[in-house]
Amino acid sequence: MTNTTPTDLADCHAHELLALFRSHRASPVEALQAVLARVERLNPALNAFCLIDEASAMAAASASNARWSAGTPMGALDGVPVSIKDLILTRGWPTRRGSATVDPAQAWPDDAPAAARLRESGAVLFGKTHTPEFGCKGETNSPLGGITRNPWNQAHTAGGSSGGAAAAVASGMGPLAVGTDGAGSVRIPAAFCGTFGLKPSFGRVPAWPLSPFGTVAHIGPHTMSVVDAALMLNVLKQPDARDWTSLPPDSTDCTAGLDNGVRGLRIAYSPTLGYATNVHAEVAAAVERAVRQLESMGAIVEAVDPGFDDPLEITTGLWFVGAWTLWNTLTSDQQAVTDPDFRAQALLGATFSALDIQRLHLRRGALGSHMRQFMTRFDLIATPAVAVPAFEARPAGHAVMTPEAMLGWTPFSYPFNLTQQPACSMPCGLTTNGLPIGLQLVGSMFGDALLLRAARAFEQMRPIPRPPLAGR
Repeated sequence: MTNTTPTDLADCHAHELLALFRSHRASPVEALQAVLARVERLNPALNAFCLIDEASAMAAASASNARWSAGTPMGALDGVPVSIKDLILTRGWPTRRGSATVDPAQAWPDDAPAAARLRESGAVLFGKTHTPEFGCKGETNSPLGGITRNPWNQAHTAGGSSGGAAAAVASGMGPLAVGTDGAGSVRIPAAFCGTFGLKPSFGRVPAWPLSPFGTVAHIGPHTMSVVDAALMLNVLKQPDARDWTSLPPDSTDCTAGLDNGVRGLRIAYSPTLGYATNVHAEVAAAVERAVRQLESMGAIVEAVDPGFDDPLEITTGLWFVGAWTLWNTLTSDQQAVTDPDFRAQALLGATFSALDIQRLHLRRGALGSHMRQFMTRFDLIATPAVAVPAFEARPAGHAVMTPEAMLGWTPFSYPFNLTQQPACSMPCGLTTNGLPIGLQLVGSMFGDALLLRAARAFEQMRPIPRPPLAGR
């Protein structure tokens, strides 16, 4: 191995593993063995995984070995270990959605588009990661799965709802993970766990079945490098006719131009979005330093707010109505075993009239139009990813469910689900207590490639560190 490649394959990025496979200095079986050994050591404490299938993963890795030996890799991620969030259908594995209402003892014949494209690329699917019930909140806790913990400090939350995915990737339990983001569910755990988390433009990554929470739900990668996210997005964005909301086929290479830097890019720096009044001082200072670093690389930075009011009421209103819709698909026996947080959301959703819902959609449309116009002046927006560092891990139902309790501490994430713009979180420092701080970059709609390019420029100045886990 070269001096820059980690000696433990579990600490390698996906692009490093692919280089090792290509040069026959390591094999997919060896990479999987390293990841499974890491899972065995760390998952009991972190609780990132709800399922590990060593037998099928080893069979897939062995098949990849044979392809690399013959010089005929199957696809762009051949042999790379990947985990799937437990909201995404994966053939042969139960998809319980974090819920005791789902019976695992049934046929599971389908791959969702993300799982199908990864499998077709040769990736080695080895397990499913925890989510709160139905992905309903920004913490990963549930009566079924328990609490997923932060690899930087196990007393703290990994965030959610893709907390299992972020905790896994940060700790080297697989270099790639698929997450979902309906109000920040990729970016919140990325910020808390110190990973790179990408929410692509809505429709860029096909989904099926579509989320019961509507057209705020995106699918995207968790990685420890921007290059890996670009490689993964190349695979995930391939078309799937089952998703009628997906974008037309896109043959562009997300890795092309990644190293072109940020010189000349116009960045709107908005430390509060005009309404976030409780940003943690260390978060604010770290994001300010990060933006100045982008400016030092040639970006044109202007301190300016986008000019909209806090859309928390729009987000949670539509979310609660989605929860109420889902609640009404359950039997009374199933309803009795749901997470108290999901139950509370559903009952709040029951209070909305048809007129209330229509008004929320109209307000969302006005916000989307406003941001399309705002982004004609800028290439990117820079904000904190989350207003606070990771807080203490808490059980399901620990607080009364209100809009503020649900999302008030992450005011920078949900607006860009409403507008469907691409956005990412990447580490930009640590608090004095050693917890990661996330910088959020937001792109213009369909501007995923430019967003990745800017993130890559920052990553080259500040590579993403791993947590100092004992026994890793």
